[in-house]
Order: sequence, then structure tokens, then C-alpha cells
Amino acid sequence: MEAFLIANLAPIMFAALVLFLLSGFPVAFALAANGLFFGLIGVELGLLRPELMQALPNRIYGIMSNDTLLAIPFFTFMGLILERSGMAEDLLDTIGQLFGPLRGGVAYAVIFVGALLAATTGVVAASVISMGLISLPIMLKYGYDKKVASGVIAASGTLAQIIPPSLVLIVMADQLGRSVGDMYQAAFLPGLLLTVMYAGYILMLSILRPKWVPALPPEARNLRQSNGDSGVISLLLLIGVSIAVAYGFAHHFKNGHPEMASDELGIYGASVGIAFAFVFALINRRLKIGLLSRMAEQVTFVLIPPLALIFLVLGTIFLGVATPTEGGGMGAVGAILLALMNGRLDRKLTKQALDSTTRLSSFVMFILIGSTVFSLVFRGINGDLWVEHLLTGLPGGQIGFLIVVNILFFVLAFFLDFFELAFILVPLVGPVAEKLGINLIWFGVLLGVNMQTSFMHPPFGFALFYLRSVAPKSVKTSDIYWGAIPFVVAQIIMVSLIIAFPKLVSVDSKEAQKQELQLELSAPHDLDNEPLLLDPPAEPHLEEQMETQSTPIHSLE
Repeated sequence: MEAFLIANLAPIMFAALVLFLLSGFPVAFALAANGLFFGLIGVELGLLRPELMQALPNRIYGIMSNDTLLAIPFFTFMGLILERSGMAEDLLDTIGQLFGPLRGGVAYAVIFVGALLAATTGVVAASVISMGLISLPIMLKYGYDKKVASGVIAASGTLAQIIPPSLVLIVMADQLGRSVGDMYQAAFLPGLLLTVMYAGYILMLSILRPKWVPALPPEARNLRQSNGDSGVISLLLLIGVSIAVAYGFAHHFKNGHPEMASDELGIYGASVGIAFAFVFALINRRLKIGLLSRMAEQVTFVLIPPLALIFLVLGTIFLGVATPTEGGGMGAVGAILLALMNGRLDRKLTKQALDSTTRLSSFVMFILIGSTVFSLVFRGINGDLWVEHLLTGLPGGQIGFLIVVNILFFVLAFFLDFFELAFILVPLVGPVAEKLGINLIWFGVLLGVNMQTSFMHPPFGFALFYLRSVAPKSVKTSDIYWGAIPFVVAQIIMVSLIIAFPKLVSVDSKEAQKQELQLELSAPHDLDNEPLLLDPPAEPHLEEQMETQSTPIHSLE
């Protein structure tokens, strides 16, 4: 019996953790208790030295002093302030009026606002509850199918999982030892593509099942001109002029700074274009010039403040001006200022946001401490080697590994949320992915899209529970479950597309580029034959330097 335990303690420890979790025991305490229990068994069997457990205080201190994790309370607080300040309500009402004349217009508005809230809040619960309270009654009132209305609200809320400043990407970057800024930049395009896929599903329904997604009736459109005109042409003209201003500024700025990258130039140009639109609309309203319609003015004043906050937070991170933690701090201050400008900041709102932020941050910290106890013992009994041999022995190499890992995450997402998956499984599969030559930024984004399904899985998806808590009694739980399934399928398709077309995820790292220039590394001669996911092998004389760098050098495609 003792020989059997010594040979199989790692798989037994992992199986015991699964049983702990399925029993409903709190995850943080299940991880810590499992680690301590098997740590004692390992010491008794002679597999571990008692001194190993003395490393726990240092590890826990390292977690508490981790600057990267400070971004979690900052972004959470920012999202909660914006959600409770009425920004979501204003956005949904205005964008719903804009898309109202189209079949499925309110559904398009929910998707668009969901993506915008994801880029400002990063909190799934806030997005789903806000849109459920505001949009679901309107969609049901004007004849939307209950399944479609429920599904589109739940799915749009989960975009906060993958669109920066997503909390899961912060945790993923921390667990994989990569830059949060690089992870954000890599996840931007997949997040937008997923948004387009959601809108494409509504477009398909508007053609095949038009009665399920009707347009708003004329009497429900209250932003029309006095002569009955919608005012959309005025809005389109403002957008066109703003784009021209942004392009002109970028072209002029490029002449003075020829070395500037195109993405940085785009951020500066877009900022100038957005600022021009806001100032022009403000002058038009103050001086009563009458050049803009009610629709154009309303869209400008409602849409541009959150866009400005997005550029303040994500723009500074992408430009390298601020770290994600600093960007989160600026975002929290910006959210307070927006709420203050709208006259919606009071003591009650601030207290609620602080309480919720403290609870979520404590939840994350306790899970991380528990996972640290578990991983220390698990690695001490060579559990990481057991996992590595298990996964590297799969047929199909990289593709076989990716398929099995994604199926594992998809199935476990029925029972665990994204924090638990990130803290328990990612530290186990990340080193294996790196040994197989898979870029960890790309891998983190792929798992982030996959873990997004953890909020949408019937019957345990948290987004479905959030929506159920605010949905009227006329909407059955089965309607919410059936409505979520097409969007879960869309998420699975997105995972498949990322594996099939790896270049959908940009893995270029500015820090890595600088390091490569400084170290004068030679680029591969035949880039066309190099797999996108593979990192180039380290040159022997650089191995020691690379090990000490905080951001490893990655392949540049």
C-alpha cells in the first residue's frame, strides 16, 4: 500500500481535489486543506522534507505584494461605479433609439453596449444585470422572442471576459508569467470578432425569423426631429468629419514622427477625432447653432465619455505610458469623475462599490493563497512532472494538446468559474504548453475565450443566474438556457478559429522587440515555414540572460 501511494500520490491528490470541489466545499479552503493534508502524507512517506512547508509564508507574502494583482480592485471599482452611475441605462436607451428602425435593432444595441461596457467595466455581473433590467422588458414589450432576448443579453455581458480590461486576462497573465499589457493587446481582435459573430447571428435571425426580432415601432422612437426625420444623416456627417480630422492629424503627426508604429498612431488619431466630435457637439448645443440633430447630439454626449475613458485606460497601456495597474487607477478616478459630472455620485453609491470591490478582491486573494498551498505540495511530490508526461504523451503534438486542454476547460467550466480554473489548472498546463513551443500569450487568450463559456453553460452558467435574478416571471429558466446555446456555439467556433488561424491573436511584444534589438538577435531566414505558435530556441550564450528577464523573448511574426 505504501509503495502504491508513493508511486501515485500526485494523481490521488488531484482526484481528491476534484472530490473536494464537487462536494461544494469553498474552493479556497478546499485547495489549502487538500495541499496541507497531502503535504503531511508526503512528509510521512518521505517524499517531502518538512522544511518545504516553510516556503509558504514567503509565497503568501509574494502574493500580497504583487503589483499586477492591484489592477483587479481598480478595474472592479471602475466598473461598479460606472454601472451604478446610470451609464449603461443611458447607452442602451440612446443606442437602442439609433438602431431601433432595423429588425433586431435593440438586440444590436445590446451587443454594441455589451462590448462597450466590457471595455469600461470588465465585470460580467454588472453588465448582465444592467442590460437585463433595462433592455429585457423593452425587448419583450415589442415582441422579441424570449429565448433570443435572454440569450443576447447573457452573451453580451460575458464579453467582459475577453475584451480588455478583462479581469480574467489579468489573472491569466499573472499565472503564465506574462505581461498584462501584451495579453490585453493580443485579446483585442478576438474580442471584436466575437462581438461581430453575435451580431451576425442576430442578422441571420432577422432574415430567417423576422418575427423573433422586430424593429421598434415609430411611436417608440423619441429622438426624432420635429419634422419626423430620424437625424441619422447628421450623425453620419459628424462621424465622417471626425474620421477625416483623425486621419489628417495622424498623417501630419506621422511626418514628424516617422518611427512611430501604426497602432500607436491610430490611438493618437482616434483620440483627436473623438475630442473634435465632442467639442463640436458641445459648441453646437451651447450656441444653439442647429447643425446637429437631436440624435447626433445625444449619441455624442452619451457615447464619447465612456470612449474617452477607454482611451485613457487602454490607450495608455497599449502606448506603454502606464502599466495595467496604473491604468486601472486612472480608470477608477475617471469613473468617479464621470459619475460626478452626471450628478450621480453619492455616499451610498461609493459605499456599495467599495463593499463589492473588497468582497471580490478578498475572494480572489483567498483562492490564490489556497492555490499556492496546493501547487507547492503538488510540485513537491512531482505532480507537475505527472501532468507534463500525461499531456506531452498525447498524439498530435501541439494540436492534440490544445484540443484536449480546451475540452478539459470546457467541461470543467460547467462546475467552476474562471477564477478557479485560472488558479487551479493554468499553472499546471502553462509549463507544458511552453515546453511544446506554444506562445503563452496566445495560449492565455485562447483559454480566456474558452473560459468565457463558463458564464454561459446551462445549467450552471453564472451569467444565466444573474439574468434569472432580474428577469420577469414570464421568462422561464428554460428560455434563458435555450437562448444561451447558440452563443455558446459561437464561442466554441471562436476557439476553433483561433487554433486554425493563430494570427488572429497578435503575440508581438514591444518589450520583447526592444530586448531583441538590444541583444541583436538574428531573425529566422524562412518566416513562411515557421509555425506561429513556436518560440525560437534560445541561443546557448543567451540562455542565462533570458532566464533572468521578466518578459521572455518571443517570436515576432
